[in-house]
Amino acid sequence: MSEATASATARAGARSVIEAIAAPHDGPVPFSVEFFPPKDADAEARLWRAVRIFERMNPAFVSLTYGAGGSTRDRTVRIAGELATETTLLTIAHLTAVNHSVGELRALVGAYADKGIVNLLALRGDPPGDPLGEWVKHPDGVEYAAELVELIRDLGDFHAGVASFPEGHHRAPDLVADTDNLVRKLRAGAEYSVTQVFFDVDDYLRLRDRVVAADPEQGAKPIIPGLMPITSLASARRMTELSGSTIPRDVEERLMRAAGDGPEEDRAAIRAVGIDLCTEAAERLVAEGAPCLHFCSLNFAKATSEVLDRIGVDTRGAFAAV
Repeated sequence: MSEATASATARAGARSVIEAIAAPHDGPVPFSVEFFPPKDADAEARLWRAVRIFERMNPAFVSLTYGAGGSTRDRTVRIAGELATETTLLTIAHLTAVNHSVGELRALVGAYADKGIVNLLALRGDPPGDPLGEWVKHPDGVEYAAELVELIRDLGDFHAGVASFPEGHHRAPDLVADTDNLVRKLRAGAEYSVTQVFFDVDDYLRLRDRVVAADPEQGAKPIIPGLMPITSLASARRMTELSGSTIPRDVEERLMRAAGDGPEEDRAAIRAVGIDLCTEAAERLVAEGAPCLHFCSLNFAKATSEVLDRIGVDTRGAFAAV
């Protein structure tokens, strides 16, 4: 790593997400990108191609997910460390409570700190095998994300974010309970939340209004919307099934028309409509004052870059060295 890159990395590592999204940026609003740990060497090479492309676009931050039940723990810690030390990207590491003791959680936070990562996304996490299955607390762990936020804050000078759910978390009995839980996490010390991917902007706006009504002080904290350009209807349906979220009927109808009547969906047409839908959502979110746009990239850069280009982010040259 060059001296200039090392210096930039050190500066990025000390910055919080709140500072990053408030900093000057290209385009109408800051954006950020979510990656996930690859399963093999080929997938890891693809991830790094996407990382380098996005790095040239200057996202406010990037995040790296954590496999259900810690199934990708070692790979996640390694790659998060490489993102933090070998790029200029501000890196957020996901930290989940499921299947981990307090001692293991402390060790994970320490491992991230050793790589200069001070921004963590505190998540309760999904059970391994069946994300919609029964959630079982580790006998020596924590049960709720609010407790995880408190643990992170108690360990030193860290910045914690949490998840939020525009449609309500699938385990919450209703939207009131879901809102109360988000407020509880924010009161515990979370500085912002990042939403689950959604396809109806009204759901995001109603979430924002609910939090402000429940606690104006906590409602002032950023709620960063999660977006994903749909490139496969089958994959989008599977993702929403596993997350307990939904694809709005009007959105699904547009995608179904694009898919066609053949035995296989028309992927090119689906992709075109998916990028249109994501662009429309992004434009409305910008108009409604969203503090940042967080893109679930699936470790690919092209579709997200097309949306960014359409909303006024300069993506020229990002693919030049690929």
